Amino acid sequence: MKLNQIKYLTLALFTAFLLVSCNDDDDMPDPVDFSGTYLQADQMGRPAVNTVFVSSGSKDQFNTTVPSQQNAAFQPMFESNLTALSPAYANPGDMNALGLDAATFSSVLATDVLNVSLDGKTTFYDGTNVLTGRALADDVITVELLLIFGGEDFSENPGLSDDHVDANDKMFLSTFPYLAAPW
Repeated sequence: MKLNQIKYLTLALFTAFLLVSCNDDDDMPDPVDFSGTYLQADQMGRPAVNTVFVSSGSKDQFNTTVPSQQNAAFQPMFESNLTALSPAYANPGDMNALGLDAATFSSVLATDVLNVSLDGKTTFYDGTNVLTGRALADDVITVELLLIFGGEDFSENPGLSDDHVDANDKMFLSTFPYLAAPW
């Protein structure tokens, strides 16, 4: 008899649990409303470029400027900050390893977009392909430092031309999402 009472009590508790945890809120949520006005608040097509070359008082203006208008609005600032920052551009005619002088290189940097090659290798820089996109394993900061400080053959200013971070802390996965778990 006690066994039957335990069975009935267990069945009653299980039924009560089911009834309490069920609700009639099984409807799909309302669709997301994309109407309205959206503002661009920040951008960083190339890591660290905005951080280094846009003067502090111009950050908000740069971040809200349409990329197609950035070169005209900010190239002089980029060139001034590049030549003040890098001894590799100290003399007229100095160039980086891409063969770009300060004016030309700063015009590339001032339009803060990440170019992507649709028919070639996607990489930030691999010795042959330059700024054709960005692969996960690309050492973007070192490449930027080399182009800013390394001079014509990457040999100038060696102390400023490498971030000394040569590998990711975890291997990338071979399948989507390709990034390893953070911990």
